[in-house]
Amino acid sequence: MNSELFYAVLGGLGQFGIITRARIPLQPAPKGVKWVRLLYDDFSSFTKDQELLISKNGRKDKSALDYLEGSLLMDQGSPDNWRSSFFPHKDHPKIISLITKHGIIYCLEVVKHYDDRTKHTVDKEMRQVLQGLNYMPGFMFGKDVGYEEFLNRVRSGELKLKSQGLWDVPHPWLNLFIPKSQISDFNNGVFRGIVLERNITTGPVLVYPMNRQKWDDRMSAVIPDEEIFYTVGFLHSSGFDTWEAFEDQNKDIMRFCNKTGIMVKQYLPHYSTKEEWVHHFGSKWKTLDIGRSVYMSASVYELFAWPFYSGDKLEYLWQ
Repeated sequence: MNSELFYAVLGGLGQFGIITRARIPLQPAPKGVKWVRLLYDDFSSFTKDQELLISKNGRKDKSALDYLEGSLLMDQGSPDNWRSSFFPHKDHPKIISLITKHGIIYCLEVVKHYDDRTKHTVDKEMRQVLQGLNYMPGFMFGKDVGYEEFLNRVRSGELKLKSQGLWDVPHPWLNLFIPKSQISDFNNGVFRGIVLERNITTGPVLVYPMNRQKWDDRMSAVIPDEEIFYTVGFLHSSGFDTWEAFEDQNKDIMRFCNKTGIMVKQYLPHYSTKEEWVHHFGSKWKTLDIGRSVYMSASVYELFAWPFYSGDKLEYLWQ
């Protein structure tokens, strides 16, 4: 009934409206997952393999994966220190030795689902998917787990941290979208520069690509213009007296991107001036700015808050 408003709400950070009800279609859940992690010491090989894997994304394509995520392994103690145990304990020493040698090891995590009908063929399909990838020989680790166990992998880590009193602490996160053409510069300047030099990072650091064609450009969500772009997430946990060091690191990362011309876009940004929001929305700003004045004169559908600017201050008009 009001498609411009609908798509503005998607990715609108709550500034154009709030979804109060949704209908979600369901389908039968798989029984289990084939879960594999591969380690890399070369960032270029790591990104090329990720990009190859996300190019195979047809629903009926047996060479397609059901899940892909990349992350960094750094000197943070055990390789399992922020998630439920995955790597065999007997392999921890050689993984830690690699991290000590290289500073950062890149971990590619992939999953294929299976049910009673496909459980006898999933191993073969996974081998075909991974054939020709350039991970480090001898550093592929896999396991079979139930589908619910895989979905709850973060939940189990949460319960462990809660039991240790380490959950209800500050989380100075930074989540970014970065164009494919600049992800190598980001690796050199941020991962191997700022992050390694400061050596304060705790919690996971995620880095994995996405296809722009999977996103609807009518949404107000802002992503880079290139066909492939990367999500990078610094998911820190800090003490109540140490969070400022992480905030300073986040600011240094953004300053580095601005200085070197990396066209980064923040996910869930927080800006205080109109100029910053104009820069964030880029080519979408004109549409959103015009739409805002139209929506403010529209009839009431639910309780919405429309943003408007008074000087440099973001304020809201409630309808």
